[in-house]
Amino acid sequence: MPKKKTNNSRPSNAGRLSFPDDERLHPWLSLLLEGYYIVDKGIAAAIEKEQKNGRKPACGRGCSSCCKTHKDIPVYPLELTGISWYAAEKISGPQREVLRENLRQSGKDDPCPFLIEKACSIHPVRPMACRQFNVFGNPCEEGEDPYYTRRGDVLSPVKKHVDQAFFIMLPFYGVEKESERVRVIETGAFHRMVRELHSCNWKSLAEKMRDSD
Repeated sequence: MPKKKTNNSRPSNAGRLSFPDDERLHPWLSLLLEGYYIVDKGIAAAIEKEQKNGRKPACGRGCSSCCKTHKDIPVYPLELTGISWYAAEKISGPQREVLRENLRQSGKDDPCPFLIEKACSIHPVRPMACRQFNVFGNPCEEGEDPYYTRRGDVLSPVKKHVDQAFFIMLPFYGVEKESERVRVIETGAFHRMVRELHSCNWKSLAEKMRDSD
């Protein structure tokens, strides 16, 4: 009989998503969630500022245009670890089998394999690139990537918060000393670790999900 998957997440008092049992078991998970929380705070502040300037967000619930059109989504090793954990341990029910099939069939030119019924199945641990991609003004046209067609309508990454997030995450990569982490951030050396989401071997994750059932 398949094991029952549980999602024991809850917002912490500070608003950060928390998986208490899993964070005790996987120390890297706290690094990831804390980094995401920092990035999310920066994004929320940037969006609020744009709205005060009269700009209306084009993104909304049910919009999945970027999940279908973007073929160069950067993702880092710690993010891949989080995605694999969440897919294998937290996704359950009918969605789980749909996701496994998506991962098995995923190709370079296909939509993001984690897109299910116009929603992100790994939304709590979606990559920073996805978290930061916000569009203002008109909703995207069919097949449009506004980063290339109207860059001015795309929210720019909040560098201060992104750097803080990477600073928090760097111990995962063995960079422990504060001075060394500062150097890695300043030189941008961590960007050499980036992968492209569509080029990852998602079939292996489908197998991991099967093995954990």
